[in-house]
Amino acid sequence: MKRLFDQHKVRKTVDLNGAWKFKLDPDNVGEKECWWTGLNESETVIVPSCWNNELRLLNYEGNAWYQKEFEIAEAQDVLFEFASVMTKADVWVDGKWVCEHYGAFTAFRFICFLEPGMHTVTVRADSSFDAQSFPQRYTDWFNYGGIAREVSFSPLKGISILKNHVVYTLSDDLKSVKIHAELELYNASSTECSSNLTVTIGDAEIYSGEVSLNSGKTTALSTPEVVIDNIELWDVSSPKLYTVVAKTETDDLIDKVGFRKIEVKDNNILLNGKSIELLGVNRHEEHPDWGFAFPAKLMKKDIDLILDMNCNTIRGSHYPNSKIFLDMLDEKGILFWSEIPMWGCGFGEKALQDPVVVNRGLEMHKEMVRDYYNHPSIIIWGMHNEIWTSWECTYDISKKYSEVLRNGGGNRLITHACHNPLGDTSMEFDDIVCINLYHGWYDYNGYPKTMKAWEILIEQLRERLASQGWSDKPVIISEFGAAALAGFHSHFDQVRWSEEYQRDLLDYTLNLFHNTDYIRGTYIWQFCNIRTSPEMNMNRVRYFNNKGIVDEYRNPKAAYFKVKELYGRFKDENA
Repeated sequence: MKRLFDQHKVRKTVDLNGAWKFKLDPDNVGEKECWWTGLNESETVIVPSCWNNELRLLNYEGNAWYQKEFEIAEAQDVLFEFASVMTKADVWVDGKWVCEHYGAFTAFRFICFLEPGMHTVTVRADSSFDAQSFPQRYTDWFNYGGIAREVSFSPLKGISILKNHVVYTLSDDLKSVKIHAELELYNASSTECSSNLTVTIGDAEIYSGEVSLNSGKTTALSTPEVVIDNIELWDVSSPKLYTVVAKTETDDLIDKVGFRKIEVKDNNILLNGKSIELLGVNRHEEHPDWGFAFPAKLMKKDIDLILDMNCNTIRGSHYPNSKIFLDMLDEKGILFWSEIPMWGCGFGEKALQDPVVVNRGLEMHKEMVRDYYNHPSIIIWGMHNEIWTSWECTYDISKKYSEVLRNGGGNRLITHACHNPLGDTSMEFDDIVCINLYHGWYDYNGYPKTMKAWEILIEQLRERLASQGWSDKPVIISEFGAAALAGFHSHFDQVRWSEEYQRDLLDYTLNLFHNTDYIRGTYIWQFCNIRTSPEMNMNRVRYFNNKGIVDEYRNPKAAYFKVKELYGRFKDENA
């Protein structure tokens, strides 16, 4: 994966980005006709990219094939890594099928033994929807197709390091850390192999020892716990990062970690023992010109704009974001909420009772934790978003997912985003209660058709939490807002779609939430306009969700400056 730093100094990694052969397969005949042996009448595309950004392919859904040649200098095991293929991937190497992977926003890897010379890798990417797909067809973003993130391979030698999670517990005074590493090792040699393994964090060596492994075998290794004194904390005001290096005689794996403690106590969210109000936005990693193949330069621009608005947190709606984006957040001290693409009313009761759907969600959580575990910026794992949480099947899913995230996800808060808060049963498994509602934009039965309906909901929610024994759980308003067409202005109050109405609604709601004692944060929906699916018929003018406080090209609307003013004032009040 592309990172802000080199992940290896010993291991050589070869970039497979750039020109690939490309061929659509609208009739799904490629496998029958053995297209992995060669793509005749193909065209050339650049990877990473999304095919729906091409003029003639805007609404193409289904299969497409990619193929690329590469060269290996000597016989050896080779580790391939695909950072994101939309949505299902099948991969062939030299005409031999090697793996499949489901899930668009998490990486997958596999190892092949290759002889010296030229080789071919072929990928069939399938973006189609069915009853078991993630997301479902009815979803409020555009589900692009293609190889959307980076592709690479690494020749492996001897005992190689495939994973290194830094597991730690801070002392009560937050001045020292009890720490160990959980590693995954693989022997790429043709015979049993031994090597010295070291793990260092900053200037401290936390492990050194001999490891042995049979040829072609993988093993998990947990190092003994050690204590490091006088550590510097990672915080929003001082995001201290430590370089962690796991190294054998033939391989290495480098990452960055930060030490911080996130917890809830007495209706508060505490970061390193201090109460913090989350001042945030929801952000899709999407652009009308690049789709999900989002360039790093634009990531930096988004972060600069979000910091300019005095935000301290971002929700990655509604899927794991690029690793390099998380690296940027780690460096800047911006808090992050990461979740899987289990979105909304597309997932009906039948789908949520399907073991394939449940297990796909479970695997996506495991993959998200595997790849993002070391990022200190991630303080929240989100289980799902706006699925109906009064059903028994949803309660069971939340129980299963929360156990996986709590047991293996490190020091994070667990939650889900709920749109039926007065009937939700899954809040039992949440550390924080997160509410998605749009009073003042959408109409809800039993509420006045005005933004003032928020005042009624706030009191109803207070009573609901008290009746369930959940009053100690902090509340986040995780989605709220209004749409505005950039450049549409009105002299009159309450004119929907105007920049003024969006600005005034956010002015009212942000002040209301900030001054409500049990609400400890807000995530405005949303940072920027995004393209939506044609199936969405909920006032999606231009087939865009226009609730961005900047437009899809990052030009500010009037709401941008109001949010900057209010979040700046809230930050000063919290200082």
